[in-house]
Amino acid sequence: MKLDLQAIGLGCERDARLLFDNLDLHLQGGDMLQVSGPNGSGKTSLLRLLCGLMRPTAGEVRLGGQPLAGQRAALARQLLWIGHAPGIKDVLTPLENLAWLCALHQPVAAETLWQALEQVGLRGFEDVPCHSLSAGQQRRVALARLYLPGPSVWVLDEPFTALDSHAVTQLEAHLARHCEQGGLVVLTTHHSLGGKPSGYRNLDLGQGRA
Repeated sequence: MKLDLQAIGLGCERDARLLFDNLDLHLQGGDMLQVSGPNGSGKTSLLRLLCGLMRPTAGEVRLGGQPLAGQRAALARQLLWIGHAPGIKDVLTPLENLAWLCALHQPVAAETLWQALEQVGLRGFEDVPCHSLSAGQQRRVALARLYLPGPSVWVLDEPFTALDSHAVTQLEAHLARHCEQGGLVVLTTHHSLGGKPSGYRNLDLGQGRA
């Protein structure tokens, strides 16, 4: 499937309030889109629409030129969503969390899981229950999925939350490298990105233009 994500005439209304309307996007491999805007402007809602987790008030989202509806299998293969919350089970260890998440769509070898945890600085914490980890470490468990084989479209809501400066720099470089290698990233962040790929652009929902 061609790496191609589109929003066509997209509108979103929440609690009887219009967040945005008639929004068009066309993203391809190599692109990074940072969605910005004031609180309540619809940043997270837009990301959830792009992932098929919400239905738009108007318009549609297409993946590979086809509407998201009826593409559940393709979404699982092509798109990775990491929300503002880590989205992990705190009674499981980091290793168990990654194994469980991968088993849902694309099981990988145990050594690959270990390597992903090492990439995010969690070597030595593989078997510690996640409820015993700090907020930053829990965030790293979720972000370890970015170091596993799988989806090329990454949709990330505030991925830098709770990370220290070293982890922020490392993640910036990893996201940029993913784009330069043909992947696609859509993210929200209040953090000022230091490393941006050539395909970077910003969509300010407060002004309604990309």
